[in-house]
Amino acid sequence: MQLKDKVAVVVGGGQTAGETIGNGRAAAIRFAREGAAVLVVDRVIESAEETVAAITGEGGSAAALAADVTVEADCKSMTAGCLTRYGCIDVLHNNVGRSEGDAATTELKEENWLALMDINLKSAFLTCKHVLPIMREQRGGVIINISSTSSVCSRSTLAYKTAKAGINAMTQNMAIENAAYGVRVNAILPGLMDTPMAIERRARERNLARQTVREERDVEVPLGKMGTAWDVAAAAVFLASDEAAYITGVLLAVDGGLSARVG
Repeated sequence: MQLKDKVAVVVGGGQTAGETIGNGRAAAIRFAREGAAVLVVDRVIESAEETVAAITGEGGSAAALAADVTVEADCKSMTAGCLTRYGCIDVLHNNVGRSEGDAATTELKEENWLALMDINLKSAFLTCKHVLPIMREQRGGVIINISSTSSVCSRSTLAYKTAKAGINAMTQNMAIENAAYGVRVNAILPGLMDTPMAIERRARERNLARQTVREERDVEVPLGKMGTAWDVAAAAVFLASDEAAYITGVLLAVDGGLSARVG
């Protein structure tokens, strides 16, 4: 087990309802399978509890906690709650994100810009702000921020791309800032993934069958098919484990070659 006796906080560990599994839930389940005790944090407690049920149903250890991580008081309470329950925080996995409401520059509403910045960037800053003192005191820990290939690839929308580019810069800065404390900070950049958040909204907004949406996205991927949340979770397990002990400040694309087109 790669994460035996570790404590992992998965922020955004619930998911949007849909036919497939989401990135946060898959990461939480994989962490637990690798031996970690997992605190599943989500704004919707019922969704977090569903993830916990999936973990405990396999014999793993997990607990659910409700928090809105765009609110600093909730991030502070989340950190304190994990310490009360488990006594430490070895892994912080920031999975909160949303692109709904985004648009091209001249069509983007100010309130949508602000909301998307809060959800995609401010949330990760706030969780890191409150967890990092614990990891520094422990002289070790791992932070994994979920970014997106949208941060490095051309997109027709503005706020999500900009926020995720901010995640990349924040990740690299925090990696240097905290290296002396033994804290590693990396980001995963998923590409086109077959997750409920990606598929359900597009099918609903365009009044298309889910399979049609999948087929349209598949043809954009050099490897010929979208990835799944399990692909992102596998990368997260690696980065959280001692196998990645010499890796920090990395922006790891999990995208079937999508971002290679930038070069």
